[in-house]
Amino acid sequence: MFKTQVHQSHTAPTLFLLNKPCISGPGTASFSVRPRPEFRKKYRNVRVGYVPANIKAVASDTDTQKSVSVKATVTVKLTAGGFLSSLTGLSHGLDDVSDWLGKTLLLEVVSSEVDPKTGLEKKPIGAYAHRAAEKDGEVTYESDFVIPNDFGEIGAVLVQNEHHKEMYLRYIVLDGFPNGPIEFNCSSWVASKFDDPQKRVFFTNKSYLPLETPSGLKEIREKELVTLRGNGQGERKSYDRIYDYDVYDDLGDPDSSPELTRPVLGGSKQYPYPRRCRTGRPMSKIDPKAETRSSTVYVPRDEAFSDVKELTFSTNTLYSALHAVVPAIESVITDTSLGFPLFTKIDELYNQGINVPNLKKNKVLQDILPRLVRAITNSADGVLQFETPQLLLRDKFSWFRDEEFSRQTLAGLNPYSIQLVKEWPLKSTLDPKIYGPPESAITTEMVEREIKGFMTVDEALKQKKLFIIDYHDILLPYVSEVRQIKGTTLYGSRALFFLGPDNTLKPLAIELVRPPMDGKPQWKQVFTPSWEATGSWLWKLAKTHFLAHDTGYHQLVSHWLRTHCVTEPYIIATNRQLSAMHPIYRLLHPHFRYTMEINALAREALINADGIIESAFTPGKYSSEISSAAYGLQWRFDTQGLPADLISRGIAVEDPSSPHGLKLSIPDYPFANDGLLLWDAIKEWVTDYVNFFYKDASMVKSDAELQAWWTEIRTRGHEDKKDETWWPDLKTPQDLIGIVTTMVWVTSGHHAAVNFGQYAYAGYFPNRPTIARTNLPSEDPTEEGWRRFLHKPENELLACLPTQLQAAKVLTVLDVLSSHSPDEEYLGEHLEPAWGADPLIKAAFERFSGRLKEIEGIIDARNEDKNLKNRHGAGVVPYELLKPFSGAGVTGKGVPYSISI
Repeated sequence: MFKTQVHQSHTAPTLFLLNKPCISGPGTASFSVRPRPEFRKKYRNVRVGYVPANIKAVASDTDTQKSVSVKATVTVKLTAGGFLSSLTGLSHGLDDVSDWLGKTLLLEVVSSEVDPKTGLEKKPIGAYAHRAAEKDGEVTYESDFVIPNDFGEIGAVLVQNEHHKEMYLRYIVLDGFPNGPIEFNCSSWVASKFDDPQKRVFFTNKSYLPLETPSGLKEIREKELVTLRGNGQGERKSYDRIYDYDVYDDLGDPDSSPELTRPVLGGSKQYPYPRRCRTGRPMSKIDPKAETRSSTVYVPRDEAFSDVKELTFSTNTLYSALHAVVPAIESVITDTSLGFPLFTKIDELYNQGINVPNLKKNKVLQDILPRLVRAITNSADGVLQFETPQLLLRDKFSWFRDEEFSRQTLAGLNPYSIQLVKEWPLKSTLDPKIYGPPESAITTEMVEREIKGFMTVDEALKQKKLFIIDYHDILLPYVSEVRQIKGTTLYGSRALFFLGPDNTLKPLAIELVRPPMDGKPQWKQVFTPSWEATGSWLWKLAKTHFLAHDTGYHQLVSHWLRTHCVTEPYIIATNRQLSAMHPIYRLLHPHFRYTMEINALAREALINADGIIESAFTPGKYSSEISSAAYGLQWRFDTQGLPADLISRGIAVEDPSSPHGLKLSIPDYPFANDGLLLWDAIKEWVTDYVNFFYKDASMVKSDAELQAWWTEIRTRGHEDKKDETWWPDLKTPQDLIGIVTTMVWVTSGHHAAVNFGQYAYAGYFPNRPTIARTNLPSEDPTEEGWRRFLHKPENELLACLPTQLQAAKVLTVLDVLSSHSPDEEYLGEHLEPAWGADPLIKAAFERFSGRLKEIEGIIDARNEDKNLKNRHGAGVVPYELLKPFSGAGVTGKGVPYSISI
């Protein structure tokens, strides 16, 4: 402990000195954002936030003529629920007195140096800040400091909020130094001292490895991390900034109904899963293994920007869709099993909409969801009308064609499932005693008949012409359970494709399998494209079932599990083990923005018991269990980078003579071709950044924070996989480059590829049905059922598709999930202030940004290339999901830094 020198602000009333203010409070992960335009204009020749070593005080305490007078300007965002709401009349009293006394904020500047005489940290210099101005939704506070010449380089600012409500601190500028101002980018909530009496710490933009930390900042750096880790006890408060781990024990709601009980995901061999952020909510009295649910879900305060509208457009729209629009739909469509009687009724969703009472009165919803909620003139109702998806605009019947079915496996919503057939005949690995004979019913004769003399199966295997999407083993164990749920059904499934001379895929067969159940033997049937009426309609129904499985797998595994879910442990470990001044923290931070808040919202209303996924997707209440099974059987960190993923699926082999060092077995694979451009650009940027800070392997090995970070990700964040041998080592800069590049790819390119095309491809749900509600008419057919199918097969297809309620709910959510917010931060678009602190890092970023602009042009050119038939042709939707930049709204392109929706 040491005393702080507190200076009175020259323009404020008399101040009251604090007794022994302490700087041993918590630090913060400083959320850096780009400087405001006003700051750039005023100080356009200053390297923002960098503190040169030669900035020293120029006088002693006794020679005030040589002291440096510094003005601190603090910019605070005016928020709806924070402390500045008092300015609009919501709170007065003691906080108004504090403002009048000039005691809204206590600031303390901290030296990077220790006292040479004692070897201890120097006393920080403190001053109260008073309100100076309000403009454009921001309030500025000012204070004055006198910095003695022997104070040394400034390394941090401590902040204490004297009000009774939290505030959102944008940045602090210290002006008056000979070499120009210093900016601290805060972008952080600061709790009232009455909630959290410890001071917050904000570091300058200069990054330090642990062993390079200035001596005056070492203790603050260490204590900051201790505070952020917490003690694992108690229920978290909304203002807390604690990052800790827990299992997924909050998806069920047994206190509301025994039917809503769900197993705990994570912490067991039966249900392995990544960890989520601990909330500390009490356990259920009905099911002691389950955490109780609440109206809000805790995330560390700086992960939730709910009161800063321009930072949370996507979050607000999703919240509104889930908590206002979806219940309104449920109030109108009361028959939960009502399907669409005609395909023209499906079209009415887009050209007429659904009349929903009271939506017109909700002006906020009309503002937030203008694409969905439309007012009706001379009516008390509102209309929920869906935009016509791009797929339907270009070709209304494309969803019905086999070539589009195949094309979308390479350039659609789920490009992660197609893989090379490596073994023949196809065979299940499941226990035949439980699930029946493992041999596939797809025979060599069937395949050779379908490829019509192009080659034999053996030749196709050798030439890498056979590809498969195989959900047989992941789904078959759940068939009997899912079939007990009213209004849905399930099969184990696989689809086989042949790569033709024009590099397009031709579907050969779909196999659907039912295991032995209810006293019946295993049932399996192979469906192939057919020229006769009955076979053609059975093929269309088989495609519908398979597409429902693919859509569910996409949402539960390719999207939720492999991006949102696995990333949360990376975020928790980064905040617990890497200081805000650590260069790897600052590299990763923009890729983690808002993900924990989105994940918490998903646990609240998307993947929870009876949420959107369970109520509208084929696996129903077993949806999350299937994602757990996929995590246990399929997920491994070393195959999450794009090149490794393509190699693991047999889609590519290493080839130094080929572009990107890989030779693709499907040359016209839009996702892979565009993704590799993006991957290479990301890896080059990460390589330049890492090599700047880590010159050799010894620096990686000796970085205690970095080693603790990687250990914690493996042993706590992904604890159920901690003993796997495939985890990469972290011993060299090259190891670090591989690990970080993978994380950056997952949060940017991977997520963009599986998220922002959801409305374009699944907005017309017959193209991507989320559920198949009825069994195939050929499975144990009855005379009446078969006659009904033969009489009007279209009705069988409509009965299999989602209900009206399921379709409306899913389309509402997909529209929002596919949207970019107006303030979206795209990969390589803006320079983080910490990256601009060094010219070499800044130059590397500018190369990265320039390369992304080049990639935009390359993708445009590819989409105009008539030889690339999987992305160009009559009525074909061009593949733009990995174009780096986009405008706001549903655009089908744009790669944000992070999983922000």
